Amino acid sequence: MGELDLAAVRAFAVVAATRHFGDAAVDLGITQQAVSKRVARLEADLGVALFARQRSGADLTPDGAAFLPHATRLLATADAAVAAARGGRAALRVDVLDTRLAGTDLLRGFHRHAGDVDLELVTSTGLRESRGAVLACRVDAAFARVTGPLDGLRSAPACLDPLELLVAADHPLAGRASVALAELAGMTAWMPGNEPGSEWAAYYAALGPEFGIEIDVSGPNFGYEDFVRRLGESSSVIGFGGELVALPRREDVVAIPVSAPRPCYLWSLVWREDTANPAVRRLVDYVSAQYTRPRSDEVWLPAEDWSMV
Repeated sequence: MGELDLAAVRAFAVVAATRHFGDAAVDLGITQQAVSKRVARLEADLGVALFARQRSGADLTPDGAAFLPHATRLLATADAAVAAARGGRAALRVDVLDTRLAGTDLLRGFHRHAGDVDLELVTSTGLRESRGAVLACRVDAAFARVTGPLDGLRSAPACLDPLELLVAADHPLAGRASVALAELAGMTAWMPGNEPGSEWAAYYAALGPEFGIEIDVSGPNFGYEDFVRRLGESSSVIGFGGELVALPRREDVVAIPVSAPRPCYLWSLVWREDTANPAVRRLVDYVSAQYTRPRSDEVWLPAEDWSMV
């Protein structure tokens, strides 16, 4: 066989993460046909089938699963070699999903703590995209809600973001010092940013039935500013935000803490164990040192999240 084509190996790694050639094409910024050609060329070079292709997606074959950890190490080494050739340490590239979210504050603290680490923040559409980006070595780590093992990746709990109830200043609950979620049974929470298939939409899909709250995801989603503005314009609409989310503050919108057991959003840090960037291990150590495991009588999490705390 000839030498391995790194572009084909990278395409393989992203398909392995997303389990879909179309999603991998979006992550890589190329056409689905180009992804298919690269993977097919790699399979021809190796003389094995790496994926079992089905209408619902692409599953790794035993040969593909055996090749995956070697592929990720190869990509990490290649990226480190490029960084070295360009005359310096590679920046630590971390996907924070959105710069208003909790991961940004953690990175700000890490930057002050580490001092000599060059940081580059990346935003994405969530774990569906960032998982492939980490596997393909396009980012070094990512913050996301994780509810189970991720093939080829490691994860560790990073922080808990307590929920707040957001209501207009003239809403009947606006004067409360705190509110229990059970009191909201029968109400509808408007959450236009809950993109279908995202890990945060799945979180609210678990929270809603647990407490009898209807989650309205109707859009369009015009962003945080519009979300908060529209909450302030209605004395009947409620919404949720995270205490650690840098939401726009308005005089006509009140944020009310939710009483214990307080629902929290569990953020995890995701990275490749075989990463060639030494700053990743420093970030993992820093995040782990900041994290405190919650008590079940103080915090509510979806059942699947408790295995990750």
